[in-house]
Amino acid sequence: MSGTSSVAPNSLVVPTRPPGRAVPWIVAAVVAAITVVTCLPGIGVGLDLSGIVRNWQHGADKVLGLLQPDWSFFPRTVAPLLETLQMAVIGTVVGAALSLPLSLWAARPTNPNRWARGAVRTALNIVRSVPDLLSAAILVAMVGVGALPGILALVVFNVGIVVKLVSESIDAMDTGPLEAGRAAGGTQLQINRTLALPDTWPAYAAQTLYVLELNVRASTVLGLVGAGGMGLIIDAVRTFYRYDQLSLIILEILVVVLVIDAASSALRRRLT
Repeated sequence: MSGTSSVAPNSLVVPTRPPGRAVPWIVAAVVAAITVVTCLPGIGVGLDLSGIVRNWQHGADKVLGLLQPDWSFFPRTVAPLLETLQMAVIGTVVGAALSLPLSLWAARPTNPNRWARGAVRTALNIVRSVPDLLSAAILVAMVGVGALPGILALVVFNVGIVVKLVSESIDAMDTGPLEAGRAAGGTQLQINRTLALPDTWPAYAAQTLYVLELNVRASTVLGLVGAGGMGLIIDAVRTFYRYDQLSLIILEILVVVLVIDAASSALRRRLT
């Protein structure tokens, strides 16, 4: 019959598949192929899983030692643990104080001068490219063994991380109020202080709390190169293969990290 549709009224009409749906699968296949090639011997890193089969017993002995903490060793860990916490707090406070103005200088909305902004970003890229353990080793050679080189290494590490994250947050903010302040004749310092800072505080506070958690973990490792804290005692017990004492140290660090994580999460909820 003319004028009637050839499609049944209750039939399911399947829409045409949009183009580009196969792109994620192609990307995943390429990544998987690159990973496999990278693991091949003679081409990539030569990943040899047979080493796990051959040496599993050695690992089992160490895991067994870690499952038996030496609680009598606790009194000797109190002072290094407190020093680690002090290093983390001081490094966070000093690093955060330096990071706030640098974050404003490294962001495009708060620093229109591209040459000054580029200089700050280049310097921070250099800082982030140096591992914190290497910077701690250099500082130990410069100022001696103790907590001071560890604190300085944490400050450098914090500045590199906080400035990058906060400046990117500033770059993503709405620049309308800043442009309005500039059109009203305000200086860049006045615009940053009255308009940019209120929007920057939440991201700045969140990143500061984040690096505090990182500093507790990092300060325990910096002592391995003589930068004070729990790293010194970790190096001592590791040298004598006292995995039972090392297990106790790991548990103490775990408890401290969990407490700091819970406190920082509560503060973040109040800031948002």
